[in-house]
Amino acid sequence: MRLGVHINRFDHSGGGPALGAELAAAGRAAEVAGVSWLSVMDHYFQMEFNGGAEAPMLEAYTTLGYLAGQTSTVQLGALVTGVTYRHPGLLAKIATSLDVLSGGRATLGIGAAWYGREHEGLGVAFPPLAERFERLEEALRVCLQMWDPDDNGPFEGKHYRLAETLCVPAPVSAPRPEIMIGGGGEKKTLRLVARYGDACNLFTTSPDEVRHKLDVLRAHCDTEGRDYDTIRKTVAYSGEAVNEGDLDAATRDIEGYTGLGIDTVILSPRLGETSGWMESFVAPAVQRLAGLD
Repeated sequence: MRLGVHINRFDHSGGGPALGAELAAAGRAAEVAGVSWLSVMDHYFQMEFNGGAEAPMLEAYTTLGYLAGQTSTVQLGALVTGVTYRHPGLLAKIATSLDVLSGGRATLGIGAAWYGREHEGLGVAFPPLAERFERLEEALRVCLQMWDPDDNGPFEGKHYRLAETLCVPAPVSAPRPEIMIGGGGEKKTLRLVARYGDACNLFTTSPDEVRHKLDVLRAHCDTEGRDYDTIRKTVAYSGEAVNEGDLDAATRDIEGYTGLGIDTVILSPRLGETSGWMESFVAPAVQRLAGLD
């Protein structure tokens, strides 16, 4: 197993002026530790269970661009972008820009969106769930067409219409940036993974539950004629052992997910300052997980 880190809080003791230096230090420390993936949330407001809307929250792709300039090897992405946050043509351009400027290290993480308060707060439309999934599928198709060098023509969907799907410069990643679809919904989300995704991201609810989700994904792959083994499987782990720095307990938890074909475990600490934690906890965790599969 490889190790990733998801930075999801920005409540630094030094406030906003300290965040740039802290994120730069965290990015450099992550690479020294051997981390393969570094992500941030894509939200307008901080989530209620993680400090609430009044807590600090940075815009995701600005932050990822900054991290790209501070790193050289780690894969970068949002975990995950809500389909309602940006028009898909613009989203494809943003992800492409990150990919070009990072030297081919961008992943497009995307999902159906769920946080109603931030949409209402900033005046962004938040359609019903069924429509959000329709938009998600169309957005995936738009991005794939934007990244197809042989198809710069129009896109005509139910919710999105583009006269041209030009994307210049093209992504550096070959053949295009990775698409990671977040969520474990069995009827729609995992079907979209099988149809369009290069990677999935599931929560570590329990090994049995993750095994079941992967079985559902495999069945969708069979239906779609997709090779299940070509999809990178990732899980997000936010157990208290991560926040408490208890590496032994975290390793015991994660060991339960061995044998499921998980490529990357993404640690999600609820910490506003992660650079020191990268050195003290993440570096030895990388070594521990390298022996698991």
